[in-house]
Amino acid sequence: MTKQVPAYQRIKNAILDNIHSGKWQAGEAISTEMALAEEFGVSRMTVNRALKELSEERVLERRQGSGTFVAQQQFNHTFVEVRNIAQDLRSANRDYQAQVVSKRVITASMLDDELRRKFAIDSAAISGARSAADSSAAVLYEVKIIHFADAQPIQFEERWVDAQKLPEFIEQDFSIINTSEYLIAKSPLERGSYTIRALAAPDEIAALLQIAPQSPTLVLRRQTYSAGKVLTFVKMWHAGERYQFSGEL
Repeated sequence: MTKQVPAYQRIKNAILDNIHSGKWQAGEAISTEMALAEEFGVSRMTVNRALKELSEERVLERRQGSGTFVAQQQFNHTFVEVRNIAQDLRSANRDYQAQVVSKRVITASMLDDELRRKFAIDSAAISGARSAADSSAAVLYEVKIIHFADAQPIQFEERWVDAQKLPEFIEQDFSIINTSEYLIAKSPLERGSYTIRALAAPDEIAALLQIAPQSPTLVLRRQTYSAGKVLTFVKMWHAGERYQFSGEL
């Protein structure tokens, strides 16, 4: 027997769907408690629980006397902040360009162990739940982009995004739209985690960055969460002699 979804959870899911679809943007007010109670046929107490939990998850911001708003996410520093490399380079008076190397749909059968782990995806469960006709359904989207500063490649970005949460992601022209900027605009980001490692560049990465194979690179790996789950995982390869991380303490 299928377990019935509690009313407060249905309200949470509906609110998140409206945010992820772009109906409610960051900083905008959502429907009032009274309107939500009427829409879902529940008490205001039930609505209050849904809004309280989303506020605790930093998806919503409740302002006394004003209403409830989609939270404007704040990130404090270089590594926690979701940086927009295009904006950073232009601010430094450098010419910026982006070249999309590839875009593709990742289905359940294409997932490797790292992606299954990062996105907490049970491939067997997904495959069992879908018919053969749905075997090509998107689980993740993948994009690979080279970022240039003054016509010199400075960063190679490999990014994976939850296709269910952002179905229109793959349709964007990322030679014009920055991926991080698009994600922040379309889905409220709660938190993130990252690592930075110095690695010798594999042949493929070296060719894309126009450096010698095995040259030193700085690799930033970051996963960012929305609604309690990983929304995007990215690897950013930086040519070691052309890039540095900096900030203030």
